This record gives sequence, C-alpha cells and structure tokens, in this order.
Amino acid sequence: MSYFVHESSYVDEGVKIGDDTKVWHFSHIQKGAVIGKACSLGQNVNVSNNVRIGDHVKIQNNVSVYEGVELEDHVFCGPSMVFTNDLTPRSKYPKGPEGYKKTLIKYGASIGANATIVCGNTIGEWAMIAAGSVVTKDVPPYALMAGIPARQIGWVCECGKPFKDSLKCNVCSREYILEEGNLRQNK
Repeated sequence: MSYFVHESSYVDEGVKIGDDTKVWHFSHIQKGAVIGKACSLGQNVNVSNNVRIGDHVKIQNNVSVYEGVELEDHVFCGPSMVFTNDLTPRSKYPKGPEGYKKTLIKYGASIGANATIVCGNTIGEWAMIAAGSVVTKDVPPYALMAGIPARQIGWVCECGKPFKDSLKCNVCSREYILEEGNLRQNK
C-alpha cells in the first residue's frame, strides 16, 4: 500500500486510493469510490459508493461525500460541511442512485465549516464558500459566497485572499479581469 488508512477505518472492496493519501480515524470508504493521490480525509469521513475525488483534496472531520458528488483536484471541504444528493427525500420512497442530483465541486474550490451544498449545483474553480453558508444555486469561478441562502459578496484570488479595491491581489500579485460578470485570471 502506498497510502495510509487508520486501523479504525473501513475500506470496502473495489475502492481505488491514490499514492500518499491518508484516511484518518473512524472513516468509511464505500465500494466503487475513487480517491486521488495526496488527499487527506479527516476523522469520521464517509465517502459513498462510486464517488470520485481528485488529487490533493482535503476533507476535514465529519464530512460525508454522498453518491452523486464529485470533487475535482485541490478541493477543500471544511469541518462538518454537508453535501446532499436528493432534493425531495422520503424514507418510504427511496429513489436510489438514478434519482440523485449531480453536484460538481471544481478545481481549487473551498467550502467552509458547517456549510451546506444543496445537490444539483456546480461550484466553480477557486470559488470560496463561507462557513455556515447554504449554497442553493451554481457558483461562478472565483466567487466569494456567504449567507443563507448563499449570495455572492465579492471575488477571491486563487491564493484565497478576497479582493477589496481592485482585481489585483495584494498578497500574491495575480491580476484578474471581469468580463460579462465572470472573473478570469489575466495571464
């Protein structure tokens, strides 16, 4: 094994885990899950059947990544944040995987502690979701979102610093351009 799984965790058969990934205490990785290289899954993380997780992803304690959710490379999931996969759940009328709404968290996005991501939405590259927010719609790349429901309150640099007076980062010096409501890096 070129990855680490704590002895208190369970990894079902048919799981793929990349090199240098660490799965910490009391976690469960279910059948068909694919986890990339150099990831960190904290205590009490559940990765459901057939979930795909990219490389260098950090999932903090007490997070369940349900079937229908995909995390691209370099995604950060804060402690106790929540994913959903069914907009109208009923215990008596389970839909199964065919009824799950797809949720995509794109490259480099960060989700704060205790945030909730309602299923069927995409969070764009490098977006940042504030702690405790409830995301109910798609989030554009580099958007800074906060509140219930989450609303865009600004833009954030790839390095994580929110912009104040200009679209040039005063931490890493990256520059951005706003075109038709979308932010992109000026290369």
